[in-house]
Amino acid sequence: MYKTAVITLSDRAAAGMYEDKSGMSIPELLGKDFEIVRYKVLPDEYDVLREELIWLCDDMMVDLILTTGGTGCSPRDITPEATVDIAEKNVPGIAEAMRAHSLSITPRAMLSRGVSVIRKRTLIINLPGSPKAVRENLECIIEALPHALELISGGKE
Repeated sequence: MYKTAVITLSDRAAAGMYEDKSGMSIPELLGKDFEIVRYKVLPDEYDVLREELIWLCDDMMVDLILTTGGTGCSPRDITPEATVDIAEKNVPGIAEAMRAHSLSITPRAMLSRGVSVIRKRTLIINLPGSPKAVRENLECIIEALPHALELISGGKE
């Protein structure tokens, strides 16, 4: 089982103005090989996200972190910047594959700035904020995740 954390970035969901449906949809999409050990809704705050990511990677030692939200072009969208700030390695192919797949569905996909990176032995992937986009993006990459996580952990070469 892969220890997985889900973080939703949304000022309104963090304030209780609406229910987070994007992050809540992730466990069923991942399946039985992924154990959700942390689920958190955070406001779109750079330092708050940065500290959560560091704690999950360095102290909790999760295998996978999936963020949802904060990847667009609005002034409050800070997820990619906070993610890159704590990264040790870039894994651009995952984000590129998600954007390419999404572009076949909507031209708005080109506005997504999500990234995928590694810190220590944790893979971090930024997903868009809508439940539909989360589903589409995860379906695109799900088959490659176990192999990627094995490589990152040093289990397979």
